[in-house]
Amino acid sequence: MTDQDITQQDIPTGLRRTVHATSTWLKHIAEELGHGDKQKAYHALRGVLFAMRDRLPMEEVLDLSAQLPTLVRGIFFEGYKAAGKPETYRNRDEFLRRVNEELKAGGGANPEVVTRAVLTVLNKKVTAGEIEDVRHMLPSSIRALWPTT
Repeated sequence: MTDQDITQQDIPTGLRRTVHATSTWLKHIAEELGHGDKQKAYHALRGVLFAMRDRLPMEEVLDLSAQLPTLVRGIFFEGYKAAGKPETYRNRDEFLRRVNEELKAGGGANPEVVTRAVLTVLNKKVTAGEIEDVRHMLPSSIRALWPTT
């Protein structure tokens, strides 16, 4: 069997669902950013998730991850090392620098615009209670990046 021989029926239903859910998330992020580029949306999502993941306590990382589609959860934990976490970004500039590290891999973008777009989509996809928990774990200057619902 070659890669070209694989059909939709060969892909397990659960995997198809998470690929679809992830694609939908990326589409919504791309729309928030005002373009249709899912590759740039992917780097935006990674950058913001990595910055949040590295700043949050482990318990909150696990709580947030439980609400992400399986594939997005895999992205969220990619390369994660719990030792030395949470990091202590004390202000929005440090947080945005962390986001920007990932954006460079995708060709670059404005980290504040990207962060606000991803957080807007998180507001729509994650329960309000979990969003509030995450927000309250962040310093006020980082929390201020989060669009109000």
